[in-house]
This record gives sequence, C-alpha cells and structure tokens, in this order.
Amino acid sequence: MSVETAHKVTAAHLGRTAYLYIRQSTLRQVMVNTESATRQYALRQRAVALGWDAEQVVVIDCDQGQSGSSATDREGFQRLVAEVGMGRAGIVLGLEVSRLARNNADWHRLLELCALGATLICDEDGLYDPCDFNDRLLLGLKGTMSEAELHFIRARLRGGVISKAKRGELVVALPVGLVYDPAGRVVLDPDAGVQRAVRHLFATFARTGSARAVVQTFATENLKFPLRVRAGANKGELAWEPLLHWRVLRTLHNPRYAGAF
Repeated sequence: MSVETAHKVTAAHLGRTAYLYIRQSTLRQVMVNTESATRQYALRQRAVALGWDAEQVVVIDCDQGQSGSSATDREGFQRLVAEVGMGRAGIVLGLEVSRLARNNADWHRLLELCALGATLICDEDGLYDPCDFNDRLLLGLKGTMSEAELHFIRARLRGGVISKAKRGELVVALPVGLVYDPAGRVVLDPDAGVQRAVRHLFATFARTGSARAVVQTFATENLKFPLRVRAGANKGELAWEPLLHWRVLRTLHNPRYAGAF
C-alpha cells in the first residue's frame, strides 16, 4: 500500500462496509464478455488489500444487463446511493466510472453523497477521496468522459443506421401487408387476403375520413385485420383479429405504406 493510499484510508473508513458495484450494459455482454465480469469481481481483493475484511465487502450485482445511462431502472445503483447517503459505506468500488453511471447527473449525485459521508471511491486506476479537491476534480472529469463516450457510441451507431438507410440496405420490421422478397426488396405480401384487408382499410378511410368509421365498417362487415406475430413460438406467423381504433391510426400514420424508407 502506497503512502498516499495509506493516508486516504482511515480507521473510520475501515469501520464501515465496502460496496463493490458490478454492471454490464446488456444481457449479451453478460453472456459473452465474461472477462469483464471476472475483472469486476476481482476488485473484492482490492478492498481486502486496502484493509477491509472479506466479510465487509458487499457485492451489488443485480443491475446486470442494465444500461448506465440512467439510474431509474437500476435497483442496485439506487441501493448503493442509499447506503452511501446513510453513511454506511466506507468505500465504493467499480471497475471504471462507466460501470457506476454514464449520466453526469447520477454520477455527481453519488460524488456529492460520497463527499458528505467521507466515502472513498476506488476504480481500476486508483483510489480517490471525494473530499479532496484534486481527487474530486479528476472524478468529475472521468464522469464527463464516460457520458461523452456514450454519446459517441450512440452517434456511431446512428450514423451506421442512417448510412445503411441511404443505400436502401437497412432491414427493419415491416408493417402488415409488406414483406421482403428474396432479393431484399420491399414488396406487397403475396397473401391476397392480407392485400384486400389493407386496401379496404385505406379505401374506407378515403371515403369516410374517419378512423372510427373504418372500425365500424369492418365490424359491420364482420371482417378482421391481419397482423404478424412478433415474438414467441408463433413468431412470423399471420394472425387475424378484430380491427381496433389504435391499429387503424397506426396503419394510417405508417410512412412505409407511402413508400418511405
């Protein structure tokens, strides 16, 4: 243990619990990127090396598969913040800032609570005391960089999607009545019944000008409207259901029927 680290860790810190927060953004990462999980769990030994007993290290790993962009749906992070706020945490450990939060507001909220409760923060790079100005400045920069990284990731993904769309190569789920042919082009569903139902919906709306009138017409004529099952054992199969008002509106407002990509 370095002199600087020894100076930061006090008996008051060691008398409280060490909380290790573990998170990966998607369930795919949890299943595939096992090395990240191994590195995160290994931080328990870092807490022990700093002076905490192994029994004092509490692992919070219930946010696996949750994005760090918001604390709203992360029960584990909310629990961590609560424990810090109640003064029970001597140190918070995370592999990197992005594991804790990719949202600056959430990150600075945690920093503020750690400073008020004299709680240390430890990541793979080092040990920080939020009560120390220089450490807090560095932690703030780490949080800003983490949020910026998320922005760049989203920008790259969106750029790729837009680029594919401009080339006409973006494959997305199509509304009922449209399908992809073997060449990847969007064509009318070969099922004549599906074509008739979709055409009848648009023709009825053109005549009446009312979505509710479309629903009433289908009900009067005892007609049902098709849909493609999107999930489950019957995924991709065609189903027929009574036409509802919200389905009429969604169909009328869908730009794919007008030829938009």
